[in-house]
Amino acid sequence: MNTTTDLTDAALDEQDCPEGNYPPDSPCFGKAAGRPRAADKAARRAALLHTAGQLFLEKGYSKVSLEMIAREAHVAVRTIYVKFGGKAGLLNAVIADGRARFFGGMDNMETDPRPMEEILRDFSLRFLELISLPTFCSLHRMVVAEAKSTPELAETFFNAGPQRTREELNRFFARPDIRAQLRPDVRPELLPVFLLNCIMGDQMSRLLFPITQPPTMDELRVRATEGLDLFLRGVKR
Repeated sequence: MNTTTDLTDAALDEQDCPEGNYPPDSPCFGKAAGRPRAADKAARRAALLHTAGQLFLEKGYSKVSLEMIAREAHVAVRTIYVKFGGKAGLLNAVIADGRARFFGGMDNMETDPRPMEEILRDFSLRFLELISLPTFCSLHRMVVAEAKSTPELAETFFNAGPQRTREELNRFFARPDIRAQLRPDVRPELLPVFLLNCIMGDQMSRLLFPITQPPTMDELRVRATEGLDLFLRGVKR
């Protein structure tokens, strides 16, 4: 289910700032009427996603309305519908943008010419950084708590995060040069889940308890190395 418009074209337009007086901390403060520049659009879009993400985490997905988001972000409700298709699409964009900050600087795994181990080491560390963020842990807890009463929340979270990651890993492991290095008796569809489980370890259990201190980069590197080593020992020829 694709609940958003193309995120690369989802910059906000002049509808975001209807005429009115805005406080200095508003993305619309000081904006004149007319079509804004691309940089202004990107800044307003980022501000909207930040506001929506904060409200979701503070109040819970089901308790946040589009009107509440629009009021806090100083945009029109219509803008959210047009650009994101509604609340689920807005959450999808929040998750996708957060994910892109960690994987955006990484080469496309389908075409990256580096050795398999080096590519997977890069991915593993970035993935662990992402799922160790306090905001991710809070988001995951919110999804688990509200999944039964709000199915669209669980579906949106899964499609924007876990499912997208699995699809990218599937395409990587399907590369002929990569597949040739792996055991032929291991079903291809098992590889992404096995890799992620090896990397995460007991991360899901850790989410049951309050985070007192996020792991350091050195700790994450050790966990990434150990998890990847376990994966490769199980699947390499």
